[in-house]
Amino acid sequence: MKKILLLSDTHSYIDDAILNHVKQVDEVWHAGDIGDLSVTDNIKKLKPLRAVYGNIDDAKARREFPLHNRFKCEEVDVWITHIGGYPPKYNNNVREELKNNPPDLFICGHSHILKVMPDKKLNLLHINPGAVGKHGFHKARTMLRFKIDGKDIRDLEVIEFDRR
Repeated sequence: MKKILLLSDTHSYIDDAILNHVKQVDEVWHAGDIGDLSVTDNIKKLKPLRAVYGNIDDAKARREFPLHNRFKCEEVDVWITHIGGYPPKYNNNVREELKNNPPDLFICGHSHILKVMPDKKLNLLHINPGAVGKHGFHKARTMLRFKIDGKDIRDLEVIEFDRR
C-alpha cells in the first residue's frame, strides 16, 4: 500500500503547511505548472516525487520532468500530464492514446479546479487536484491525498487551505 499526495499548479509557491502534508505520505505526485524548481527540490528532500512540467514551466523544468509520466503504482496504471481535459472532452493531444490504451488513473492539472470523476466509457478514474499555489483565479487552494492498495484507489481526502 502507498499513500500518495497529489498536487498541481504550485506556480513557484510552497510553504510549511504543504510540506507537513508531504511528510505524511509515501510519494508525492505533481501534475505540472511547478514554477520555480525550489518547489520540487523541497519536496524531493522529504519524499520520492513523480512530476510533469506544465505550460508555465521553463526550460529547466522541462529538462528535469517529462510532459507525460506513465507508470505503475502497486497494480494501478497511472498517467499524469498537465493539460488533459475531462471526460469525455479530453485534450486533442491525449484523446487517441486514452482511447487506445487507457490507464486506470488519469491525472492532470491546468484548470485550477478540483475534480474527481469516473470515465465509465474508458473505465478509468480522472483526477485533477486543483491548484495549491497562490497564482491564478481559483479561490480555494487544494491538494488530494489517497491510498493505492493493489488495484484499489481508496481513502481519497481533499486538503483545502485558507483562501488566498
